[in-house]
Amino acid sequence: MIRPSSIPLGVYVPRRSPVHALPPTVKLVVLVGFVVLTSLAVTTWPRGLVALGTVVVGFAVARLPVRVVVRQLVAWWPVLVTVGVLSWWRGDAAEAVTTVLALWASAAAASLLTLTTRVEEMMDSLDAALAPLSRPPLARLGVPVETVSLALSLTLRLIPRQVVTVSEVLDARKARGAERSVRALAVPVVVRTVTTARRVADALAARGVGD
Repeated sequence: MIRPSSIPLGVYVPRRSPVHALPPTVKLVVLVGFVVLTSLAVTTWPRGLVALGTVVVGFAVARLPVRVVVRQLVAWWPVLVTVGVLSWWRGDAAEAVTTVLALWASAAAASLLTLTTRVEEMMDSLDAALAPLSRPPLARLGVPVETVSLALSLTLRLIPRQVVTVSEVLDARKARGAERSVRALAVPVVVRTVTTARRVADALAARGVGD
């Protein structure tokens, strides 16, 4: 039995739902289209609420546990609050709220994709979509199809992990009383990001990826 509280961000959750049944390629196209549309169309906070509400409906259709959905949505808050404060400082409150809602909706949509799609399925779909680049005459371009699909899959998986990293560093910075220190945020995030990248690279190298 799956315990919602033990599910890390972005980890596949098996369910029988229309969202899970969709081909990974279709979900990727929908995600890209949603992010682009959100970036262009969300110019007011009510539109931002509509965009976020649309993603929440997607979570409901996917029949994901409520605790999983809440965790996916709440986990982005440390980053979103930081972005919101910076946007408010540079502009006004309405603009800041709009920016936060747009980013929140896009991030949640990416989480919905990773929660309803296995890594293997995603890579297979990306390989199929990029297959024409490995056949003449496009093969002359020398595009490493497998490497590109792996990179895209890893990117989608590691974004939620990066959010967790930033959230943990923000909490640690607050506990030390260094809430206004940029260095106390930037240095740990960079160090932990590089460490994660090295671990992933070592794991890929051990499996012969890139040889």
